[in-house]
Amino acid sequence: MKRLGLDATDIRILNAVQQNGPLSKTRLAEIANISPTPCWARLDRLKAAGFIRGYHADIVLEKICDFTEVVVTVSLTHHRKADFDRFENYVKGRDEITECIATGGGMDYVMRVICPSLAQFQNAMEAMQAAELGIDRYMTYIATRRVKSGQPNLANLAAKNGK
Repeated sequence: MKRLGLDATDIRILNAVQQNGPLSKTRLAEIANISPTPCWARLDRLKAAGFIRGYHADIVLEKICDFTEVVVTVSLTHHRKADFDRFENYVKGRDEITECIATGGGMDYVMRVICPSLAQFQNAMEAMQAAELGIDRYMTYIATRRVKSGQPNLANLAAKNGK
């Protein structure tokens, strides 16, 4: 996959929208340190190239409702493409699974699951087992508090990759 060449200005634009969401043309141009019209043209180019998936709000869930958050590691019995596809398709269809990362090493997946209660989390796990997805074992870790959540510093990450 060919990567679009990014310069420091592109990185500043991406960092600004990552940190702030959509910004006015003027404000984004100020942050990127270029004039508004070329800034907006760069943003359009970055969007068209697929660098920006969308804009999201960081909702404080605790202010809305009580919930149970659980981190679940999953290991599959078999490791054929069809096994991974079956598991991943199931996960994509479950609202309570908010994140799922395929991993290398001892476990195949790490998931973040959010349910209204521990009982409903247990129901979700029983449904997953009943779906015959080829799960060999899973481990659950109840989240007690979020210590840090965020996005990577794009400027530092790009600099370390020789950009």
